[in-house]
Amino acid sequence: MNNLILTPEALTAENFSQFGQVISCEQKDYLTINNGYAKKYPDLATIDTQENGGTTAVHIFVAKKRQFPLQIKMLEKHPFFSQTFIPKDNQPFLVVVTPPSDEPNIEDIRSFISNGEQGVNYSRGVWHFPLISVNDDTQFIVIDRKYDIDSDDLEQCIVHPIEDSNITLEFSL
Repeated sequence: MNNLILTPEALTAENFSQFGQVISCEQKDYLTINNGYAKKYPDLATIDTQENGGTTAVHIFVAKKRQFPLQIKMLEKHPFFSQTFIPKDNQPFLVVVTPPSDEPNIEDIRSFISNGEQGVNYSRGVWHFPLISVNDDTQFIVIDRKYDIDSDDLEQCIVHPIEDSNITLEFSL
């Protein structure tokens, strides 16, 4: 059994690029709109939900605080759509990811911490641990594929248990 300790690294567009996009205004160009009363930061992420005529939906998740150290005993992926998480209240959060593949490659697992102003857009097929909030009742805007239980025959989420490695995410504020 492999023992692995994950320590979150600062989230940047460069170090997260193989997993998706960082959603942030930092170092981005903008357009001045609304007669100068607003700045528009366009095209921060590409939302991918079109498989089999899918549509995009916007949700709000309210997350409970995780306890650390956190055992990473599973990863999940969405093979047919991207998934976006944007914190509403300037709250940092953690992500644990590994690149797209048939099964998670534990040797490539990484952890990142958002500065609270950054969101993430996981590309389709990226293995990730479910939402990791560091505070109670943190709200997230979540954008992904709308699920219609009566007509959607695509596999929405694949869960992969991690049984051959002991992975621990360590974090403290």
